Amino acid sequence: MSSIVRPYGDTTGDGMVQVSFTLPVPHSKVAEGAAAQLANKMGIDPALVVHAKPMGPDFTFFVVYGRVNHLVELDKVEVVERDFPLLTPKEVNAAVKRALRRRLVVVGACIGSDAHTVGIDAILNVKGFAGEKGLEYYRELKVVNLGAQVSVPQLVERARAEKADAVLVSQVVTQRDAHLLNTREMSAAFRESYPSDRRPLLVVGGPRFDETMASELGVDRVFTRGTTPGEVASFLVHRLAPTGAAR
Repeated sequence: MSSIVRPYGDTTGDGMVQVSFTLPVPHSKVAEGAAAQLANKMGIDPALVVHAKPMGPDFTFFVVYGRVNHLVELDKVEVVERDFPLLTPKEVNAAVKRALRRRLVVVGACIGSDAHTVGIDAILNVKGFAGEKGLEYYRELKVVNLGAQVSVPQLVERARAEKADAVLVSQVVTQRDAHLLNTREMSAAFRESYPSDRRPLLVVGGPRFDETMASELGVDRVFTRGTTPGEVASFLVHRLAPTGAAR
């Protein structure tokens, strides 16, 4: 397979893309012209405004379709590859029981003003996500789900009280980079409250995180959209009960 590719629209390599954005202007012909102008400056040429919808009296949402000349160099793409094996619930339970000889304690929450618990519930609640049971299903895991709008001091306090091995934080609200600010505050608080060799594993997740930012954010792992409970459980075993991680 070639390491250089172009976007595909109607035919292979035609460079056609579709983008959407909102401009802070009322819907009008001028607004549509502004959308086309912006798309041109983004490198889309020709740019066709295929959808324009008012979003209240002062904003307009656009969808633009057109051609770009940029190429993608696959061998220069940087991603975080999974560096641990995926385990079944039975294998996770066996690994924890063998390595820790006790239940592995997981505390989860949405911190700050974030009230969107869908993500954390998908990972923790027994009903799970994408056909997989959540961490509550694993008999060797003790799960404490604190829910939404938990302050960082409350999270640290509860983690200490539960003697948490891992802390999972979900962040969906991203306005003004709230997810990044909250995560940095959380990681700093845990480092201040624990000796380096006693700190729980810190894991964050959400649809707009960048997996490569774990070190920058001061956490041990970043999970993004589409992550399943099985992936999280396997990672916890990989880091906290490694002697049982081999298949």
